[in-house]
Amino acid sequence: MTYNPQKHQTLGEFIIENQSSFKYTSGELSRLINSIRLAAKVVNYEVNKAGLVDILGTVGETNVQGEDQQKLDVYANEKFIQTLVNRNIVCGIASEEEDSFIAINSTDQNHQNKYVVLIDPLDGSSNIDVNVSVGTIFPIYRRVVTLVGYPVTEEDFLQKGSKQVAAGYIIYGTSTMLVYTTGDGVNGFTLNPAIGTFYLSHPQMQFPEHGRIYSVNEGNYIHFPQGIKNYIKYCQLEEGDRPYTSRYIGSLVSDFHRNMIKGGVYLYPTSSKNPNGKLRLLYECNPMAFLAEQANGKASDGFSRIMDISPTELHQRVPFVCGSRAMVNKVEEFMRDSQNS
Repeated sequence: MTYNPQKHQTLGEFIIENQSSFKYTSGELSRLINSIRLAAKVVNYEVNKAGLVDILGTVGETNVQGEDQQKLDVYANEKFIQTLVNRNIVCGIASEEEDSFIAINSTDQNHQNKYVVLIDPLDGSSNIDVNVSVGTIFPIYRRVVTLVGYPVTEEDFLQKGSKQVAAGYIIYGTSTMLVYTTGDGVNGFTLNPAIGTFYLSHPQMQFPEHGRIYSVNEGNYIHFPQGIKNYIKYCQLEEGDRPYTSRYIGSLVSDFHRNMIKGGVYLYPTSSKNPNGKLRLLYECNPMAFLAEQANGKASDGFSRIMDISPTELHQRVPFVCGSRAMVNKVEEFMRDSQNS
């Protein structure tokens, strides 16, 4: 058997080896990715013993989104914030589970941290009770409004997706993976639970140009705009390489991960129930769009590029179409035709 050193490269080694390809070489971003890796291992441990301890179910409260908070939502949120704060790496954190952002060390004039992190601590957490894969999503930006050494403001978080310096997700599934980009391709690392180390397992991940999977909650079909209804009918039509296969997990991380490997498109459009869409621009759509574009895919709101949207609030929602480039183009075509008809 031929020895392949790439298969034995740890996440830490990969970060060090590739740090020079990142345009900001202070090492701060590398330490930040390492902190996320540490928090991911802690959350992974709790997720994998969720059926054995009292951590399933809701806490009886709702978050700022108006959604029931799961116990693991709260736990994951606390662990990621705690890890980032304790390591004194970022100047600000915003979480999908928090009403507002958190400013770090705002009174320390020697505080030189330059990065803000936004985080969806446990995407798809409503599935945890039935043992379905869930995940964590994170984008990273450089502060742009406030000066280093001074408190961050909300405007430091309200940046277009095109300004991201890194983004990634952790998927807690049959195996736990950390997938991320710093703008130089997408790489995936699988956790070896025996020794607690992430190893490079999926180098330079790419969406196939075409796919045969469409991921959408068809239970909401009646509420979708006509363009999306027409596209779903197109996917179901027996013609050429169609009908396509319908696969919907209900966890963005899981659906995105499968589609990136096998080829497919994910849709969460506007609807009569959610006229602005359901997914959050800053915590979910922008980071997944960055990953998609770095992996030869595409992300759109149905008409235009997700990462060109100027956010106006922390918890802003938008429609989201993401996946194999040719499939996203086809969705946009149906949306335009419907709008013009």
